[in-house]
Amino acid sequence: MGEAAGLRRTRPDPKPRRLARALCGCSKQRMIGGIWNIPNILTMGRILAAPLLILLFLVFEERTAAPIALALFTIAALTDFIDGWVARRFDMSSPIGQMLDPIADKAMVLIALMLLLALHASPGLPWLLALPVTAIMLREVLVSGLREYLGDVKLPVTRLAKWKTTAQLVATGLLLAALPGAIGPALHPAGLAVLWIAAGLTLISGWDYFRKGLGHVAARKE
Repeated sequence: MGEAAGLRRTRPDPKPRRLARALCGCSKQRMIGGIWNIPNILTMGRILAAPLLILLFLVFEERTAAPIALALFTIAALTDFIDGWVARRFDMSSPIGQMLDPIADKAMVLIALMLLLALHASPGLPWLLALPVTAIMLREVLVSGLREYLGDVKLPVTRLAKWKTTAQLVATGLLLAALPGAIGPALHPAGLAVLWIAAGLTLISGWDYFRKGLGHVAARKE
């Protein structure tokens, strides 16, 4: 009887738990709600991947850089969906993750679009590519400025905004795939078509944000 009671009082070996914390270098609370959780690491990786797209074409010839850039962009785009799913599924959402996620999306798309403009700039800038890219860049800058001005006022991400981000990622991926050395130029028309759709969604969602944001600006003046 005494042996059975002793067995019931035996606590689980804490070594595995200590080992897990030692490997991650943080407490359980910081693992779930702090900076170094899985969703935030994926998001930061996406931010770091964005300038690597430019670096690839500075170091290698276009035919060599194009397939690597396509693979890098595709993996980064997939993490945009994975980090959100992991954050919701395992309750790992955090304020810094909510801040970094849209920044990572914009960095990946805008830097990739700038790269595509540069690669297609000779002998002249193609208007079918330049116009939607300009619309997307202008909208992102204006909305970012509006958010900064409003400060603590939160403008929630709408379903339309999520669709425009998806369209931007798909269009950019198709245009990267159409580069020499990647999948092939046959994808270029499809990439341009999706890019124009993305630009339309971008402008509509931007107007929606401005309509809501200007209401808050007017309320401040009152």
